[in-house]
Parts: sequence; structure tokens; C-alpha cells
Amino acid sequence: MTSDKIQTWESIIPEVKSWKESGEKVVFTNGCFDILHLGHADYLEKSRSLGDRLIVGVNTDASVRKLKGPERPVNPEYARARLLAALEFVDAVILFDEDTPFELISHVIPDILVKGDDYKIENIVGADIVIKHGGEVKTINLVDGFSTTGIIGKIKTHNK
Repeated sequence: MTSDKIQTWESIIPEVKSWKESGEKVVFTNGCFDILHLGHADYLEKSRSLGDRLIVGVNTDASVRKLKGPERPVNPEYARARLLAALEFVDAVILFDEDTPFELISHVIPDILVKGDDYKIENIVGADIVIKHGGEVKTINLVDGFSTTGIIGKIKTHNK
């Protein structure tokens, strides 16, 4: 079942160790992924193409509320994690409760850390840890016109 891809902080470590011992490159990215859309699918597929395994850190509901406000998330954390786990190019999904994925990145130590090109590498949380351990930090071009905030805005406009 794809729901088996939803990992805990404890269960991901032996998985990552096994992948790395097999010579596989582990890619990590993160986000809220509140309403899954084309921009997310494109970004995650491109992220996976940079390595052999893709781990996606997903903000918990409490974390999303702190970042995006009391009306978010639209979808609860398990639903968001489950949809991501169903994507063939996602190998593992891990929820994190903090404002940033710094602790999770420190825990996983991926070979490649990825964010969208709306970030500068020097501003990407966890970049220092990944680089210190010999890894790489990369940005991915985002698909114009797709964002969860934009989709929510369109829905609100059409429902007035």
C-alpha cells in the first residue's frame, strides 16, 4: 500500500541508511502541499529526477496554521501525506511539526536538498547541514500560475 510510504522520524533512518548503502542518492524537499496541483506534481517529479529516492517533509496541521493562518490547511495532514505517498516518484513522506524542516533535515541528512526557484540557495533552511555532509542544494523551476494560495483565491472569488 502506498500508505506504507508515510514514515515516522524513527522508521526513516534505517530506510535512508539502506538506500545510501546501496549507492542510491537521497533527495529531500518539503512543503505544506495543502491542495495538490500541477505545480506540486511537476516540482516533485523534477526533484526525484535529481536522485534515486525522494523524501518529502510535510508540515503538520499545527505547523501550517502557524505559517499560513487559521483558515489553513484546507486538507488535514494525513490526507496531504497520503496523496503525496500515492505519487509514484515519492518514496517516503514524513510529517514535521516545527516551523521549518531544519530538525528533520538534520535527522535525515539527504544527499540533495531541493526547494523551488523562488528561494536563493543561501536562504534555504538546512542547506548548511547538507553541504557540511558533502551533499548538494538545488533549486527547481516552478510552474507559473499554480499555487495553493492562488487556487483558494480563485475559489473564494467565484463563490461571491
